[in-house]
Amino acid sequence: MAAGCVFCRIVAGDLEADRVLEDDDFVGFLDTRPVFKGHVLLVPRDHVETLPDLPAALRDPFLAHAQRLAVAVKVALGAQGSFVAMNNTVSQSVPHLHLHVVPRTKGDGLRGFFWPRTTYAAGEAADHAARLRAALGDA
Repeated sequence: MAAGCVFCRIVAGDLEADRVLEDDDFVGFLDTRPVFKGHVLLVPRDHVETLPDLPAALRDPFLAHAQRLAVAVKVALGAQGSFVAMNNTVSQSVPHLHLHVVPRTKGDGLRGFFWPRTTYAAGEAADHAARLRAALGDA
């Protein structure tokens, strides 16, 4: 755990998050400022700053979870597809490796790399998280 790292605190359970996926190596949770509702962040439990720092043994499971989440946003939320992305150092708002899985629908207004943000109404994040967990089979 890196001192002051928000994602390390979420992984440790010190900060609240709407978790949708967990195993021994990774945690997936809803972004608190989603591009679209159901926007998931996938992080390694161990503090790793960028993709090049990710240990080789974790590369395939990391991508496998990204694939599962890309399917889950379609099944659980009715998205037509997803936008999957990560930054390395530049534009990386938290210096802990994280992959974005953003539900997409044709005509949703997302253009290029301008990411407008939205918020959840009371109880809405928990509902989205529960639907995604069910689609992943982790309910």
